[in-house]
Amino acid sequence: LLAKGGGETEKQIYRFMKGDSDLALRFDLTVPLAKYVAANYAKLAFPFRRFQIGKVWRGERAQRGRFREFYQADIDVIGDGKLDIMNEAEIPSIICRAFTRLGLRDFTIRINNRKVLGGFFAMHGMGAPAEILRTVDKLEKIGADKVREILLGDCGLDEDQAAAVLSFTGFAGTTAEKLAFLEGMRGKNELFDTGVRELRTVAEALPGLGVPEERFAIDLTIARGLDYYTGTVYETTLLDHPEIGSVCSGGRYDNLAEYYTDKQLPGVGISIGLTRLFYVLGEQKMLNDNLPTAPCDVLVLPMTEELSPAIDAATALRRAGIRTQLYTEPKKFKAKMNYADKLSVPYVLFLGEDEIAAGMVSCKNMTTGAQTKLPVADAIVMIREDLAERNKGKVIVE
Repeated sequence: LLAKGGGETEKQIYRFMKGDSDLALRFDLTVPLAKYVAANYAKLAFPFRRFQIGKVWRGERAQRGRFREFYQADIDVIGDGKLDIMNEAEIPSIICRAFTRLGLRDFTIRINNRKVLGGFFAMHGMGAPAEILRTVDKLEKIGADKVREILLGDCGLDEDQAAAVLSFTGFAGTTAEKLAFLEGMRGKNELFDTGVRELRTVAEALPGLGVPEERFAIDLTIARGLDYYTGTVYETTLLDHPEIGSVCSGGRYDNLAEYYTDKQLPGVGISIGLTRLFYVLGEQKMLNDNLPTAPCDVLVLPMTEELSPAIDAATALRRAGIRTQLYTEPKKFKAKMNYADKLSVPYVLFLGEDEIAAGMVSCKNMTTGAQTKLPVADAIVMIREDLAERNKGKVIVE
């Protein structure tokens, strides 16, 4: 964790001693992934594609939209020896599709290539490229004046070099204009030329992969603070909430597994800060309250001491793929209904003496209050159709 993070990462790692063991909570899901791939290399088929949702920990000051313990969702592709550049274009296309299906419309995936920045620094005789990259990555947070101070002080650049960095990263224009700007500087540094070629390949592939031009932009300030990134890098921001920063970021890493294996295992991935994203959405009242979010779709309530009919009904519902809870606790009727209300369960099925005698169930729609007596098979059809209609909406409403 310490070797691959770099910069201020060490300050944010939750680190502690247990006896003689120097331990830490995981900072992200990417370094553990590298260890997993190295350990299971012989069992995996490459390119190895995986997604994972899990908790990570950061020892930073808790504030609005930032947490010390939070969930991330990671998407990665790992290659064996080589990994084609097209994987670097597919990652943002997944994010665009996922965010769009959730219901988000006002977001931009900003892309860059660290080889472009590294090559530019080399062209101007700048040392300590990793430190300069981390400083450039702070442009949006602290502004150009403070970045200039750090470049001149901590990074050891002269006035002309610092001015060149700020001028280069501040170039504005469309995707085509930025690519033309970069093309005009080619031929002076091999790393820079490689980065421009890779950046063009990714940018030109995105529309064909379903990412509209208004959903992505080349941003030469994007560097990512973690040292393990080596090529394409991404950051995704909500246009209505730029103060939150990136809710989804990542990039290409070529040597992440070198601490665990001699094999070359290049990868590309991206991480969604789920807790931060949904905190903002909830705060802005952008989450769709009409979508079913209960832990079950139906609560089955036996109203007699004979439980078999209720058990049979619950089993039939479950076999039909309807999420069902069977409530057999010895509580009063009002307490049972309060339970359903607190969980926002869409449907409650009652089985009293009359229903059992008629071979039916009473089905109450908890949203409308309508109650119908019908056979279990018909109740299944009705509930399925209603749930399908309820689930048509987006998770996010803007």
